[in-house]
Amino acid sequence: MDSRHWPCPSCGDDRDFVQPPCVDGHTEEGGECPEWACADCGTAIATGGAVVVRIEAGSARAA
Repeated sequence: MDSRHWPCPSCGDDRDFVQPPCVDGHTEEGGECPEWACADCGTAIATGGAVVVRIEAGSARAA
């Protein structure tokens, strides 16, 4: 099982995070699953880039 060392928001300091088996299909084509869990307390985090969605304000006005 893969592991990384990151700050855990629940434990309050750096802890090992482990990656459980991916059941969502992220790794089927060689990708990395974004889901990790603190090995001590189980707090889950997700990693990866943020997706930015632009929402245009409409020009129509209410009558």
